[in-house]
Amino acid sequence: MPVLTIARLTLLELVRRRLLVAAVLVSALVVGLTGWGFAHLSAIPCGKRACSPVEIRTAASVILILVMFMFSFVLAIGAAFLAAPSIAADVESGIILAVLPRPIRRSDVILGKWLALAVVLAVYAALFFGCEILLADLGTGYLPPHPLPAVIFLIGESLVLLTLAMLGSTRLPPMTVGITVLVLYGLVWMGGIAGSIGEAIQNSTVTHVGTVTSLIIPTDGLWRGALYSLEPVVLRLAGDSNAAANPGNAPFLVMAPPTPAYVVWAICWLAAVLAASVWSFQERDL
Repeated sequence: MPVLTIARLTLLELVRRRLLVAAVLVSALVVGLTGWGFAHLSAIPCGKRACSPVEIRTAASVILILVMFMFSFVLAIGAAFLAAPSIAADVESGIILAVLPRPIRRSDVILGKWLALAVVLAVYAALFFGCEILLADLGTGYLPPHPLPAVIFLIGESLVLLTLAMLGSTRLPPMTVGITVLVLYGLVWMGGIAGSIGEAIQNSTVTHVGTVTSLIIPTDGLWRGALYSLEPVVLRLAGDSNAAANPGNAPFLVMAPPTPAYVVWAICWLAAVLAASVWSFQERDL
């Protein structure tokens, strides 16, 4: 199939550029550092006494959430700058003109490249997440309440940015696409913070800001699904009791997972933007 052929060639190109090797080496460094931290967490005293197992597991849950928060940004940057040159670079170099005269449709190019990059992001996210979960369990005995939904939401967040950058790559230069997608990602994240603070202070206008931004680009909503799946119940109970008094803590606590309707919306959004990418590339004059 032409789609699988394009996907295979895209993966080979990533290997040739040593992007995968660099990502693995950097990730291994992060995993090693966090693993060392989890292994020594039980030795840290709580004041003048030793920490209880419950306190150690609670601290491990917070560290794991912070690591995944950082990792969500890594995935966002990776998705944006992997997809940004996917079409634009081939058009600028003229490679695409050598490919398209063959029995390969423009839609095959879009779908093949998207498939390859999506697989890379999904495998990378699953491996990194699995290593962090394993190290947290071995070092402290802590496991998040819903690890599988958490990694699925993280992968979904990266696929949203990948698809958006793919759409931009059909019309704009790579650097422009990468910067634009990351700026939009940051704006949506800030909108989500505003919405969380609005919920904490019971201001419907501010809350609606977060709702609207999470619908336009569903990255923040999916991240909050991952965050909810990582949070132990004790953190949510503590955050719920202190939300009104400390609204600044609201962005780091999620009291409810995304609704099934929102998940369906995110899937439809992905399909619609991917279809728009195919249409945009087909209509482009090469």
